[in-house]
Amino acid sequence: MAERPEDLNLPNSIVARIIKDSLPEGVNVSKEARTAIAKAASVFVLYCTSCSNNLAMRANRKIISGQDVLGAMADMEFERFIEPLQASLEEAVAKRKQEKSDKKPEDIEEGSDEGGENEKENEDEDEDESS
Repeated sequence: MAERPEDLNLPNSIVARIIKDSLPEGVNVSKEARTAIAKAASVFVLYCTSCSNNLAMRANRKIISGQDVLGAMADMEFERFIEPLQASLEEAVAKRKQEKSDKKPEDIEEGSDEGGENEKENEDEDEDESS
């Protein structure tokens, strides 16, 4: 848990990069505005996490899934973000599965049985995210 409220803030460099990428070239944002945006984004992320956690707890789970986050977006009345987030989630899950399938032939060639049980756990997590 965070010891100070400031520990819950998003990194300023990341927020500044998102702001820069979101605005047309040549638009400058004051330091005060960047700070306000960073605080607002931090509050949003914390609130979304809390709502997602509530959904996971109602389903008797301790791990927040992608579907919990999508459900939280609906609960928070941000329905217009659900479709793009769903597409991003599906893309991330597909990419992760592709990376795993690319690794498996190497493991077989080397005769390595690393992570045998962990791979099963990771597959279970992927199923949770995609359901």
